[in-house]
Amino acid sequence: MLLPKFCILIFGLLSTLSLLVYASFNLTLPHQHPDPEAVVQELHRRVNVSLSRRQMLSTAQEKDQVSCLTGNPIDDCWRCEPDWASNRQRLADCGIGFGRNALGGKGGPIYVVTDSSDPDLDNPKPGTLRDAVSRPGPLWIIFSRNMLITLRGLLMVTSFKTIDGRGANVQITGGGCVSIENVTNVIVHNINIHHCVPANSDGDGLRIFGSANVWVDHCTLSNCARGLIDCTVGSTAITISNNYFFHHELVMLLGHSDDYVADNGMQVTVAFNRFGEGLSQRMPRCRRGYFHVVNNDYVGWELYAVGGSANPTINSQGNRYTAPSNENNKEVTMRIATDSKTWDSWNWRTEGDIMVNGAFFVPSGDGLNAQYAMASSLAPKSAGFIDQLTLNSGVLLANGGTGEVLSSPASTSGGGSSGGAVFSTSGGTNGDPTGSNGYYGMTFGSSASTTQCSYQTFIILSALIALIFVHFLY
Repeated sequence: MLLPKFCILIFGLLSTLSLLVYASFNLTLPHQHPDPEAVVQELHRRVNVSLSRRQMLSTAQEKDQVSCLTGNPIDDCWRCEPDWASNRQRLADCGIGFGRNALGGKGGPIYVVTDSSDPDLDNPKPGTLRDAVSRPGPLWIIFSRNMLITLRGLLMVTSFKTIDGRGANVQITGGGCVSIENVTNVIVHNINIHHCVPANSDGDGLRIFGSANVWVDHCTLSNCARGLIDCTVGSTAITISNNYFFHHELVMLLGHSDDYVADNGMQVTVAFNRFGEGLSQRMPRCRRGYFHVVNNDYVGWELYAVGGSANPTINSQGNRYTAPSNENNKEVTMRIATDSKTWDSWNWRTEGDIMVNGAFFVPSGDGLNAQYAMASSLAPKSAGFIDQLTLNSGVLLANGGTGEVLSSPASTSGGGSSGGAVFSTSGGTNGDPTGSNGYYGMTFGSSASTTQCSYQTFIILSALIALIFVHFLY
């Protein structure tokens, strides 16, 4: 009897030890890419292909195509299709960077939000956005009309969801606001998030916590109580692209705390965004992981643009940094609460960035050594293309404009239909909500599993198993 008990004890101790090693040193996170430089290189390749295609069509004088193509690989993937509204789920194939594999609700039915109210946090009303994001399984969520959705509390988004605001002016405000917590495969597209206040939360505009394969694209964010976008607690495989940020102090936090070692595996792409007027700092503020900041437009800052602590790797390529008029705040970078003897080994790189109005970036670490060899083999596009690549940053309105004005849309009442429409994937097309042809389902094949598996859940369950073994031993 002693031998089996001894074996059980050893198994339990080894399981617990392996968990402690995983948590303490965090050699990898689920969904973390083993070669971040390969992801950087692939992004550059995609941009080069889009810009070359635009140039080729311009030479051939195909004016209709050229007027649509911008060289932005995300937008050129879907916006030039005249029937994009009949093929909405194509968007899931257009991602770039670390969050490029985010499926969202691809392969799932269409859910049409018809009611802008938020009356019940625990039992969401059918037809509301809260009801849509809380349902199990893949779901592609669209909106029947312009809406101002005032939340009464955090909007908790479950795995395999796309919130797709194209074709309508959708604004989210109020308590919370949007929380992506311990889930995978979420896409948030074309939503205006503003004036979020604490409600069992810090009042972040969009909070990504312990999650992976997340893509935030073409959103406009401003004026929230805390951060506009916060990614923390072992989140990874994230892309933040084509967004417009303005009028805020703490813009974007990437990393939970200096001593949270799980964030060593955090990998985030920040691309084609416009950091606009009235911003102070954290564009982004990074901890530990790997952060690719590429082809963004910075129109100014109050304290700094890109900062960090706890030895993050920051790869800044092809951005345009326009410094404020204050002579004391020309530096793009800030190492926070760290002396130079510590940070001079951190890998912070600038390549192809344009510095305007006296801006300057202080690099450190390996620079152009072997760590960056793969990325350097395909150089980033010059910041001279910034106007082109960020032309349509922020919310895209149905009339072709961008939604940076916070005026309430025409249809803002909390009423609407008594229930939302959920359509099967039995065939046909999912129509444009602004059209008159009704809604139809769309079939998209996907072999991806919809099983959720978070880092925190894995740790807790495995520890419980080890404790049970020890309990039975004694």
